[in-house]
Amino acid sequence: MPPVDHFAHGFTTPAAAYVMSSIGCLLGLLLAARAREAGGRSRTLWLASAALSIGGTGIWVMHFIAMMGFNVRGTAIRYDVPLTIASALLAVVVVGAGLFLVSAKGTGPLSLISGGLLTGLGVAGMHYLGMAGMNMSAHVSYDPLLVALSLLIAVVAATVALWFSLRATGALAITGAALLMGVAVNGMHYTGMFAMDVTVHDTSMSTSGASAMDFMLPLIIGISLLTLGLLLTIFLSPSEKEMREDAALLSQFQRPRDGVAGSVPPPGADAGRPAEPRAPSLFDSADPGH
Repeated sequence: MPPVDHFAHGFTTPAAAYVMSSIGCLLGLLLAARAREAGGRSRTLWLASAALSIGGTGIWVMHFIAMMGFNVRGTAIRYDVPLTIASALLAVVVVGAGLFLVSAKGTGPLSLISGGLLTGLGVAGMHYLGMAGMNMSAHVSYDPLLVALSLLIAVVAATVALWFSLRATGALAITGAALLMGVAVNGMHYTGMFAMDVTVHDTSMSTSGASAMDFMLPLIIGISLLTLGLLLTIFLSPSEKEMREDAALLSQFQRPRDGVAGSVPPPGADAGRPAEPRAPSLFDSADPGH
């Protein structure tokens, strides 16, 4: 029997990982939708929040929750804290880079493909960096074909996610897109996990690092605060429809004002119009003989 067990707690961890991934992607898509109607500094903040939600919650937290169900018989598993934190930062940075790229260049094939490659390979790098952060008394190797398949899934999923970030509108469409993205993120993770081949050492060795439970309390607190903050931001900010209505109303006010300020009356426009009474001046009282 192989020593690796990907579902040590049954389907509880895969289900929780999928739910968390979908929630993170849903929030990210809602934030990206707000960014489409904003400009300047507000647009940057919306996109950065979307990257934090998708990369941090939708991808990295999903990865870590799924790893709670990963077990290797015959050895304890510990996590290298700096590498684990670096993998989280990498996920947020590459998702943000992809969002800013397609936001600036549009939905053309070149920008989507380049953004998808950058984000997908970065997300895959996050996964394998996180796996490299595992310390255990065993030798780990990977099946090259399954690794390549996980990279392909990551790139395709990232490209689709970037396309959704620019096009998805409406609650139903965004929810469906988030559920689809959750499937893709989980599929990439478990494909990469099944690519692992673990050989436990005959002699037990001490492993350094933090246990998975050491991450749970700060992870739960951090996710709860992040999710609450992003939800409040979305609910308290104007929606896409309200932004469009405000912009249309502002343009209606500006057009008449611009027309009055910038128009020049054509020659002869005042012809035939009775002269308006003129206010008396000092010259009116002067003696006409002078």
